[in-house]
Amino acid sequence: MKPHIRLATIEDMPRVLELIKALAEFEKEPHEAELILEDLERDGFGAQPKFVCFVAEVDNKVEGIALVYGRYSTWKGETLHLEDLIVSEERRGLGIGSLLLDEVVKYGHSLKVKRISWEVLDWNEPAIQFYENKGAKVMRDWDVVQLNEKGIETYLSKL
Repeated sequence: MKPHIRLATIEDMPRVLELIKALAEFEKEPHEAELILEDLERDGFGAQPKFVCFVAEVDNKVEGIALVYGRYSTWKGETLHLEDLIVSEERRGLGIGSLLLDEVVKYGHSLKVKRISWEVLDWNEPAIQFYENKGAKVMRDWDVVQLNEKGIETYLSKL
């Protein structure tokens, strides 16, 4: 059956969470996926949603997601951040990732954003090839910088 791309509903969030946890396993960091179902439901479907999620449905089962949210660039203005594009392992190679990325780009265009950005692990060569083949620029000279919760607390304790 052909994948159907649509906006996620709150009812999709249990499966979305499963795919997020599967991605954490794939990325060798299962302990980092701390998000719980209630977080997704509250943050995606409350009075002021913090993200938009597209799902790819095959045979009435969600087999892929693309989760995005708005950002602001001091150089470009409004941008869109693709937090994760996930396709279930058993459905990879069937074009689902392309369909989800297509939807993200159409959505960003409809918002008139100046850029869509995301990260990819440097060892994930299939994903890098996929993005480059789509025309994305993988900026290998930039590093991702983060403060986790403990890092935030440590930082603040030194002020």
